[in-house]
Amino acid sequence: MSINNKQLLLSGILALNGVLLPQVTNAAEFELSGRIGVEQRVFSEKGNSPEQLEHTQISVLVEPELYWSWNNGDDSVLFKPFYRQDERDDERSHGDIREFSYIHAGDNWELRAGIRKEFWGVTEFQHLVDVINQTDNVEDFDGEDKLGQLMVNLSLVKEWGIVDLYLLPGFRERTFSGSNGRLRGPVVSDRNVTYQSSAEDKHLDAAVRWSHSVDVFDFGVHWFHGTNRDPILTPVTVGNKVELKQYYNQMDQFGLDVQATIDDWLWKFETIFRTTDDDDFWALQGGFEYTYVGVFDTNADLGLLVEYGWDSRGEGSVNEPGANIQDDVFFGSRIAFNDVQSSEFLMGLGADLHHNAFSFIVEANRRFGESVKVSLDLRLFQSTKTTDALYFVKNDDHMQLAVEWYF
Repeated sequence: MSINNKQLLLSGILALNGVLLPQVTNAAEFELSGRIGVEQRVFSEKGNSPEQLEHTQISVLVEPELYWSWNNGDDSVLFKPFYRQDERDDERSHGDIREFSYIHAGDNWELRAGIRKEFWGVTEFQHLVDVINQTDNVEDFDGEDKLGQLMVNLSLVKEWGIVDLYLLPGFRERTFSGSNGRLRGPVVSDRNVTYQSSAEDKHLDAAVRWSHSVDVFDFGVHWFHGTNRDPILTPVTVGNKVELKQYYNQMDQFGLDVQATIDDWLWKFETIFRTTDDDDFWALQGGFEYTYVGVFDTNADLGLLVEYGWDSRGEGSVNEPGANIQDDVFFGSRIAFNDVQSSEFLMGLGADLHHNAFSFIVEANRRFGESVKVSLDLRLFQSTKTTDALYFVKNDDHMQLAVEWYF
């Protein structure tokens, strides 16, 4: 476990200690669950750099989950550590505390304290408003995996909506693949990291979000102030090699997410305005999903997805953090077979409207028995322009097979 993770664990224990010690564990309930998995990646080509691993990559993961509740469920603790061991990429062998938090539920409020993951967003292919947790970039290329974040969150439930207040002490640097790893650009240094704030990774961030449902609409509005989760990466020469150093500036972000459910249509929209000392910009992601229920007179549901992403910084700034999607369209199809094995299939295509760059994904999973899940993913990339983010992974087409046991 890294020093950073040990500090997070210690902070979480201290945050919970004063709350838990006085409690009487009458009618306490304990639940232990989790997953253990094996993952195999097979790449069709060699990477862009000679030091990158060639064709296969195997890793194992373990993610137990301990849930403890008492006082008729009004008080609870959730502990969810995570560890992956990768045979080829030392940076992908890593551990993290995804969750270690205490929750108390009142009549119209809820207090959550400790290390947590908080997800915001409604769109399928990019989550602009999801700003609380740092991305665990070594887990996957899609940015869906997040690191645990130390926080205190007070949630107030009112007739006119839910107000969430956040204090976020401490900051997590983004994880990046090592020199041997795949699905990466130039190597990102974890030793050359600077911050705009003099408090560096100890800056106290804050956020507030209001969410509400009216008729067919679900929407949320947020403001975040603190350390930018997206690092600015600039090249530096280390010996005879070029690496990227990380710089984390301060930002304010205002965002809106809206989802509307109208018959078989699901309309989705996210937009943000982010301001820093270096740049101000707008971005949006929006589209729809239409579901054919019981397609071809079967139990299966077929969903068709279309989304569009835009960023005011434009194509010339794709190397700036967050601007990889600046004028892109996405098409997808999702099939839920609604069988006892919970079989699912997702296919998606993303294309840049300015030049020849696209990504293609296939994700399929099925449960075997009561506790085994098998997933098969396919990722294909194409880009001919060096300023495009996909250019660095254009040789990283791969298939991924994962077998996970849930307990």
